Amino acid sequence: MQTRIEKDTLGKVEVPADAYYGAQTARAVENFPISGLKPHPAFVWATVVIKKCAARANMATGRLDQAIGKAIVQAADEALAGEFDRDFVVDPFQAGAGTSHNMNVNEVLANRADELLGGKRGEASLVNPNDHVNMAQSTNDVIPTAIRLASLRMLSRLIPVLEGLRDSLRRKGKEFDSILKSGRTHLQDAVPIRLGQEFEAYAVAVDRNISGIERCLPQLYELGIGGTAVGTGMNAEPRYIELVVAELAAETGFPLTQTANRIETTQNMDPFVALSSALKGTAVNLVRIANDLRLLSSGPRTGFAEINLPPLQPGSSIMPGKVNPVMPEVTDMVGFQVIGADTVITLAAQAGQLELNVMMPVIAFNLLFSLEILTNTVQRLAGSCIEGITANSARCRRYLEESLGLATVLAPFIGYAAAAEVAKESAATGKSIHETVLAKGLMSVTELEKMMEPYALTEPGVPEKA
Repeated sequence: MQTRIEKDTLGKVEVPADAYYGAQTARAVENFPISGLKPHPAFVWATVVIKKCAARANMATGRLDQAIGKAIVQAADEALAGEFDRDFVVDPFQAGAGTSHNMNVNEVLANRADELLGGKRGEASLVNPNDHVNMAQSTNDVIPTAIRLASLRMLSRLIPVLEGLRDSLRRKGKEFDSILKSGRTHLQDAVPIRLGQEFEAYAVAVDRNISGIERCLPQLYELGIGGTAVGTGMNAEPRYIELVVAELAAETGFPLTQTANRIETTQNMDPFVALSSALKGTAVNLVRIANDLRLLSSGPRTGFAEINLPPLQPGSSIMPGKVNPVMPEVTDMVGFQVIGADTVITLAAQAGQLELNVMMPVIAFNLLFSLEILTNTVQRLAGSCIEGITANSARCRRYLEESLGLATVLAPFIGYAAAAEVAKESAATGKSIHETVLAKGLMSVTELEKMMEPYALTEPGVPEKA
C-alpha cells in the first residue's frame, strides 16, 4: 500500500496515499483495532451535517473565509452523498469523548476542501481540519449533538414502523374479534377471552411504547452545540451559536433549539438514558408479544395451535416439513440485545465525571445500533408475520369448551367452594364443566346455557339466571 507522510502534534505518521483522512485518524486506526466495525452511517451523517452548518454559521459571522467555508460546505455535501464512505474508519470503541471520530470527519472534509481550492490531499495547506473545519467547535459539543441528530433521524424511521406494527395488530384484533377461546393465567385454564381482545391488547401495548419514545423527543431537540470544551462557549461567538442551531434546524427539518444550559448538556447524558430506557421498554413488550405468538402457534399437532404464523422457511436440517416461528424468534434475540445495550448506556452515562462524559462513543454505538435493529425487526415482524396470521377457530372453541376456567362463572350462583368441586370433578372424569353441572343437577339446561354464553363472559358484567 502506498503511503504519504503527515505530521501532527506528536510527530510524523504514515497515512494511505489515497485516503482523505489524515494523521489523527491513522493513529486511531492503529490504536483501536477493537471491533472491526465502522462508525454508524447515521453518526457520520450527523457529524458531517454539523460541520456543514458550522461552516455556514462561521461564514455568516465573518470569522471564516468565504472561499474556505464554501469549499467545506461542498465537501460536506459530497460526503453526505456517500462519496467518502470508505474514509470514515474509526472503530466505535475508541478514545474517550469521540475525539478520533470528530477528527476523522474534520480531516476528510479538510482534505477534500483543500483539493477543491487547488491544494493537495494530505498537505492541509489551504484548509486546516482544526482551524477551519472545527472552528468554534470541540469534540465535547459536537459528539453529543451528533448523537442527538443521529437518534432523531433514526427515530423518524422507528416510530412509523412501530405505528405500522400497532395497526397490524389492531387489524388482527378486529379480524379475530368473534373468535372465542380459553384465557390462560399461570399457563393454566382461565376464564374466556376473545382472540381479538388479545391482539387488541398487544396493539395498545405497542401504542404506549410509541408514546414513551415520543416523550424523549423534546430533550433530543435541545442542542448544546456552541458550548465547546466544557459548555462555557469559549472560542464560540454568541452569534455563531444562534446561527449554527438555526442552520441545523433548517438542514435537518427537526425543531431544534438551544439548550438552556450548555454546561449541563455537555456533562449530562440523561436524554440518551431516557431514550434507551424507552427502547428497552419497547423491546420487553416485543419479546413478550413474540413469546405469546410462539405459544399460540405451537404445534401444529402437540401444541396450542390456536393461530398459524406464515411459513417463511424450512425449520430443520433433519426433520422434514418442520416450520419454525422464525420472526418471533429473531424478535426475541433483538429484544435481548436492546435490553443489554441499555445496561451499557446506563453504566456509561453514570461514568461521566465533572465537565465531561468521556464514554460518549459507546453510548452512541449502542443507542444507534439498538435503533437500527429494532426498526428492521419491527418492520419484518409486522409485514412478514403479523399480517399473515390466521386463526384456528375450531381449536379455540374446543379448548374453550374443555376449559376448567368456565367454572368461574358458577361462583356467583353456587359459591366458590362448590364451583371448585365442579372443576375438580370435571378434571377427574374428563367431562366438560357443562356436562358436570348438568349431571350434578345444579342448574337446568336453559339456566346453564344462558349463563355460560361465552361471548357475554368476555365483557364486564355478571351473567344472570334464566
